[in-house]
Amino acid sequence: MRYSRRTILALAAVGLSLCASVVQAQDYPTRPIKLVIPQAPGAGADLVGRLLADKMSQELRQPVVVDNKPGANGMLASSLVVREPADGYTLMLTSVSLVSFNQFMYRNIPYDPLKDFTLIAPVADATFVLVASNASGIKSWADLVARAKASPDTLTFASAGTGNSTHLYTEMLARRSGFQVRHIPYKSSSPALMSVVAGETDIMVVPTAVALSQIRANKLVTLAQSGESRSAQLPAVPLLKELTPDSPALPGWYALVGPARMDPKVVQKLSAAVNSFLADPVQRGKLVDQFLFPIPGTTAGIQQRAEGEAKVWGGLIRDLKIQMD
Repeated sequence: MRYSRRTILALAAVGLSLCASVVQAQDYPTRPIKLVIPQAPGAGADLVGRLLADKMSQELRQPVVVDNKPGANGMLASSLVVREPADGYTLMLTSVSLVSFNQFMYRNIPYDPLKDFTLIAPVADATFVLVASNASGIKSWADLVARAKASPDTLTFASAGTGNSTHLYTEMLARRSGFQVRHIPYKSSSPALMSVVAGETDIMVVPTAVALSQIRANKLVTLAQSGESRSAQLPAVPLLKELTPDSPALPGWYALVGPARMDPKVVQKLSAAVNSFLADPVQRGKLVDQFLFPIPGTTAGIQQRAEGEAKVWGGLIRDLKIQMD
């Protein structure tokens, strides 16, 4: 079979392009990497991201530079990252809400969270506590259930905002346990928690790290904690799964992502760097001190987890008719 000169040149160009791509992946990285954080400095994702960036800089022998881009519940940062070249030089530390919740809550989300990102590796999972105000008179999980069932939609729960994890978790917990409580949204976790401390609201599901100082000061009643095992700092607080077999898993995880269609070899290098970070005893200790627990895993595993969360929590968001512009 004879080929025209044009066909031969075209095939040669394709071959050269593929060779260049392979060489680029093998040499990666050759310049600094930007790690976008969709929250402000000092927030949970920022803490995890800066620890991760330091370790990845050592592993990859190139600076990993943190770039905070808060706003629009993570959609500002996400919209920027999905438009970047898929070359591994722009990454983002995402959270479960950005890839599994937002597409169900926002009418005009400018990207598909499960298709427009390359999910590289899971990083860490936050734990939560269910707390009650001292003024409420609620002393245990059993008290809460009995009170809420006796007077439906009378007890109030605070959250960090409509559609926030602290809102959705409480709604799911109440539904699966057969009671109703009334939602009082705030702009963030801190004012929401202070409303419980002040007795303005009755209960809240809140990240453990946010509530710990108030718990230690006996300004809250701690009813339960999430997770697979009791925290060493809260050994007397029962796990939700000990109290009710149908309690929902409370996902608060972070994962490293990049634009869609990244080179698998680049993804493999980045995933290995993340897992090296999670295996480092010093870094693990820093995470655990903040009630953030390492979740080493694979690209396929985090993709499956994100899709599973979307099915469970997307259904709840639709049932609650949460819609935002």
